[in-house]
Amino acid sequence: MSEVPLQETYKIADRIGRLDDVDAALEFRQLPKDLAIDVFEELDAFDQQRVLHGMRGETYQHLIEEMEPDERSLMLQEAPAAVVKRVLAGLSPQERAMTAMLLGYPRDSVGRAMTPEVVTIRENLTVGEALATIRTKAPSAEATYTLAVTDAKRRLAGIVRLSDLVLADPAAPIQDVFDRDAYTVAATSPAEQAARLMQETNDIDLLVVDSESRLVGRLSYDDAMEVLEDADSEDVARQSGASPWAGHYMRVGVIRLARYRALWLSLLLVAATLTVSVTQAFEATLEQVASLALFIPMLIGAGGNAGSQAATASVRALAVGEVRFSDIWRVVWRELRVGLLLGLMLALLGLLVGSLFVGWEVASVVAASLVLICAWAATIGGAMPLLAKRVGIDPAVVSAPMVTTLVDATGLVIYFMMAKTILGI
Repeated sequence: MSEVPLQETYKIADRIGRLDDVDAALEFRQLPKDLAIDVFEELDAFDQQRVLHGMRGETYQHLIEEMEPDERSLMLQEAPAAVVKRVLAGLSPQERAMTAMLLGYPRDSVGRAMTPEVVTIRENLTVGEALATIRTKAPSAEATYTLAVTDAKRRLAGIVRLSDLVLADPAAPIQDVFDRDAYTVAATSPAEQAARLMQETNDIDLLVVDSESRLVGRLSYDDAMEVLEDADSEDVARQSGASPWAGHYMRVGVIRLARYRALWLSLLLVAATLTVSVTQAFEATLEQVASLALFIPMLIGAGGNAGSQAATASVRALAVGEVRFSDIWRVVWRELRVGLLLGLMLALLGLLVGSLFVGWEVASVVAASLVLICAWAATIGGAMPLLAKRVGIDPAVVSAPMVTTLVDATGLVIYFMMAKTILGI
């Protein structure tokens, strides 16, 4: 590994990510070998493929061989089949076996993101014997902060931290030192779920096991943070009504960006025709009290914002494991009350503003509508992500934009029905 500070490595990777394909490959080729490995692993999978595309021969093989197995697996997860075949063919037998094993796990699972290089210690050793084992195995491992204690069949018995071993009596049996109740995760579990668990438990490593509790790898803290960064980037894109893209934002073409956003904007535009249909259905009401039209933008804007806030809170709570589908009625009751309080506050303001422009009667319609619309919007916004998760849809997809569009149409129905009731039209 290079001796260049991590911050400088990140800056170089960011600079390469901003360049076009040719210039990115040219700049990367000028880096010293050790630094090139560190910079390459800082690039995301899309930019890694751009750099590799411009490389040939020995340099290409050296770069691929020196990558960590988990980094290589994540890069190949996004690569075309021809690239995967070329990369695997050029690896040494040991690296090829590890990479093929990782690629055998489901996409976006912990198995794809973990490193199979874990220092293991047999449970029948003493502390002194365990330290001797570590000295032998550590040079080939990525890190030795968290050590796995296994039985004769490689089943995980527990974990022990290097610091605990160093401080323990060398003659003591390791069974007196290791933790039998440490958190573990199945290799087929979602990587984001495992990363969230590490975030909650403050662990720097999470050991990964197979269906028979045999140790197969380790999810490191830095890999977990990359998983969360990718998941959060995807959620942000979907919450704004766009498909997530790969690669550095400054190098994503205008046409590509437009393509990622166009589908959802088109779907939302079609959904927005509900608002037009509702307005048309209540055209007679508007003809009798034309001043009602003045407050339509304010009402649907308030409802959409209230729904978006609730949906964003619900998606976030789902992502970090604070709520699950079994909590849906508690979430509905909670958001209903929040929406009512927000609606009452906005209603007082709406009553004051409305009375200045159109008189108390129409202002009372606006105020009553704000209370109901905000309560309805918050309830829908809180519940929809949970329902989406239940049926296997990404909750972020049905969050802010979709909730806003739905609330626009239903909010108008509430408004016009309140007008009919209060004004008697």
